[in-house]
Amino acid sequence: MVSLAQPIVYVVDDDDAVLGSLRFLLETDGFAVRTFRNATALLNAPSLPGADCYVIDYKMPDINGIELAGKLRQSHGGTPVILITGYPDGNISARAAAAGVQDVILKPLLDENLVKRIRHAIQSRRGN
Repeated sequence: MVSLAQPIVYVVDDDDAVLGSLRFLLETDGFAVRTFRNATALLNAPSLPGADCYVIDYKMPDINGIELAGKLRQSHGGTPVILITGYPDGNISARAAAAGVQDVILKPLLDENLVKRIRHAIQSRRGN
């Protein structure tokens, strides 16, 4: 059961192993986690509690993570988005920033780095 003080993180990735790993990592660190296998699943989900942060994979089959971040920015305002990718390219950070992404993290270097960046993004949004 999720307590009201427990930050909620939505994770979107088309790789089940990554989803399971991130769920375990984030739940172990005190986050409530909801996972989605693709952008469409998140966008079509029935009424959900508001996320405190989104962690989105860049390369997905339906809508890429930058496009999804742009859609979330339009509908969910300032909720932080962290993009994860195993496919960095020269201008991904600039494109991600233009879509409202707060941070880009390379796979497989997620672990504590990701947790720290999520906590920082949530605290910054809350003004703490």
